[in-house]
Amino acid sequence: MKKLTIREAREGLSHPETMFADDEEILVVRRGEPVARILPVEPRRKVRALRDFLAGQPMQSVPSEVVLAEDRVDRC
Repeated sequence: MKKLTIREAREGLSHPETMFADDEEILVVRRGEPVARILPVEPRRKVRALRDFLAGQPMQSVPSEVVLAEDRVDRC
């Protein structure tokens, strides 16, 4: 973990790509007391395509109309 004073953080913010390039946590301190914590961005999770999702789902063998009709009969 890197520690920076507020002054160092202000000076570094003009070039954030170099200051925060390495993937580690940075602690900003004022008079030795922590005031802020800068964390690296977590990579985005890849979202599956809808087509891939639907391909992995089991197909319903009984039509939904039949299932609904049976449910209505069971409720009466």
